Amino acid sequence: PSTSGFIDTDLFLFTFFLHIPFPAYEVYRLLPWRREILEGLLGANLVGFHTHDYVWHFLNSTRNLLGGSSSMGWITTPDRVSKADVFPIGIGYEHYSTIARSPEVDAEVEKFREKLGDRKIIVSVDRLDYSKGIPNRLEAYGLFLEKYPEYREKVVFILVIGPSRIKVQRYAELKQQIEEMVGTINGKFGTIGWVPVEYLYSPIPYHALLGLYKMADVCPITPVRDGMNLVAKEYLATKIDGRGVLILSETTGAAREMGDAIIINPNNIEEIAQAFADALTMPEKEQIERNRAMQERIKRYDISRWAKDFIDKLHETVKMEVGTVPEPMPAKTRDELTDQFQKARRRLLLLDYDGTLVPFAETPEKARPDAELLKLLAELNNNVRNEVVLISGRDKNTLDKWLGGLKTAMVAEHGVWMKAKGGEWGMMTGLSDDWKNEVRAVLKLAVDRIEGSLIEEKDYSLAWHYRKANPRISERHIREIVNDLLNLTANSNLKVLEGSKVVEVKSANLNKGSTAKQWISRQDWDFILAIGDDVTDEDLFRALPENAWSIKVRPGVSVAKFSLDSPDEVRSLLKELMVK
Repeated sequence: PSTSGFIDTDLFLFTFFLHIPFPAYEVYRLLPWRREILEGLLGANLVGFHTHDYVWHFLNSTRNLLGGSSSMGWITTPDRVSKADVFPIGIGYEHYSTIARSPEVDAEVEKFREKLGDRKIIVSVDRLDYSKGIPNRLEAYGLFLEKYPEYREKVVFILVIGPSRIKVQRYAELKQQIEEMVGTINGKFGTIGWVPVEYLYSPIPYHALLGLYKMADVCPITPVRDGMNLVAKEYLATKIDGRGVLILSETTGAAREMGDAIIINPNNIEEIAQAFADALTMPEKEQIERNRAMQERIKRYDISRWAKDFIDKLHETVKMEVGTVPEPMPAKTRDELTDQFQKARRRLLLLDYDGTLVPFAETPEKARPDAELLKLLAELNNNVRNEVVLISGRDKNTLDKWLGGLKTAMVAEHGVWMKAKGGEWGMMTGLSDDWKNEVRAVLKLAVDRIEGSLIEEKDYSLAWHYRKANPRISERHIREIVNDLLNLTANSNLKVLEGSKVVEVKSANLNKGSTAKQWISRQDWDFILAIGDDVTDEDLFRALPENAWSIKVRPGVSVAKFSLDSPDEVRSLLKELMVK
């Protein structure tokens, strides 16, 4: 359940880690309590998952079902901001590796060898669960013995299953199915001196388990779905000499880290059977090369590293001051701000334009500055103690047309173009617009689908405005278009930004924060004030030094320290600064 209403989230930090896969949106949306579950998860400051796929599915579901926006894993809803990130869980690698060298484990290996002889050993270890793909594994082993008769009596499949939910009918039926399959294989292929499948349905002592891992020539892990699967990592940690082959389902989280295993489709019986043959004929040198590479990875990212990264990310999240709604600026604080402004000799004002200095308009071209605003900005800009910087997502030609006469410093397209006070426009280097044709095609479809929406084209960004769209257009349609853009730009250096009734696509390297830092670093300012209204301004607020003033226009979650209700209040504050 959500933490709101019964716990003061300002006093406590909350984390949540999901050890199982998060389903794709198309599956998750079928749940009757889909919104409630997401709202509960977003009660946490930090939500962790095993893989990037699971994070993507989670973000996709929150965007479609709760609205709000997400950027770089930060999820913004009307009353909270949370962080979703990847933390692939590890094992105590050194512990497993050390115990695997112990006399107790070696003694277990000797006992197994006395019984099994010099046959090749396939070891399968799982708890009883329908997600583990055990029937498919057994069927594939039977097919392997059918296709490769030369391995009969030369290989043993040791199947260890830990009891689980034995009173649940579905699990009891699964146990019966497995035991029938074991009996069928042993009856069909077994001889007086050879049992193809050695089956154990009970917990196994720790040293015996590590002994099985250590002696196993092949370890097949074939779940139809698994969050991570630590058996794969435990198996590799015991392979002191580097010999052995891991067969791993592509649907496990572990497959994202352990690409040197033989990766299989757990639903393809023939592919699994072939993997048994490939594993048993793999040259020893190749086995060692593959295993050493995987061992190095899981050794570096062990359980301690996992825990440290999780806690470090939580602290980082707290430092970003996420999940707070800035308080309206009280009169006493307003007086303090004005007093600091008046005493300062070097003052930097970083001001957003749309929604901050002027109200939002139905179309971008209708947001022209009025005479009152031009007079106010001129007065601020003409004071030699002030450096006024207007930071906007608009194109430079529009800013020149509307505000060029002021000779003030300006930033266009969130940082593509910049010019100093009284200077000329200069462009950020290393930018490309090769991507625009593909993105424009998606936006044109959006315009065709949603009447009243339009495309604004800038030099190095594209914006889709839907302020004039029919208000009956559902949020779901908007989310679908945003998701199309996110899918299109997923593997590119592009960023999809959601503002107030606008979605913009631009270079991921561009944001108001990096731009603001250039002005902040130019001299030692006595006073810094930043004012903005939407998600693009959060980068600006985060870039400010601790002693700076930051104000968000209109209520909502932000890292800004204070809030004002409207552009009119912003203008009123700026007038007070100059009058007193």
